[in-house]
Amino acid sequence: MAEAIDRKVGATSPRGLVPLQCCIDKVNSMNWSSVYKLVKTIPRGRVTTYGGIARALKLPGGARTAGRAMAACPSGRGIPWHRVVGAGGRLLLREPTVYLQRKLLESEGLRVLEKRIENFAVRHWQPGKKSRRV
Repeated sequence: MAEAIDRKVGATSPRGLVPLQCCIDKVNSMNWSSVYKLVKTIPRGRVTTYGGIARALKLPGGARTAGRAMAACPSGRGIPWHRVVGAGGRLLLREPTVYLQRKLLESEGLRVLEKRIENFAVRHWQPGKKSRRV
């Protein structure tokens, strides 16, 4: 069996093991501290998007990479994960987490209708741009 695999991939390795020719996915092995540091700067009562974080930090893979970082967000470190939403102000998480996100956003004065932030354009905070009062 190992010899057949070796012939198929064109490899010659000791003990019939197939050598891996690819590197570790950089996205999955990234240190997310820069993402969490940026998320901590989102003002109370404002939100930003996964894409906005990705653009600000020039993350490879864009919004999906920012989403991976937020999914791996450690609890108990004061990271306001609930202030990161999808494009257009959509809440993209699943129940029961989206229920908690909704409640946290509402406690900061945002109104959520049908899993979307009302007046998103006004509440949207863009990293690197001067914040205006809401």
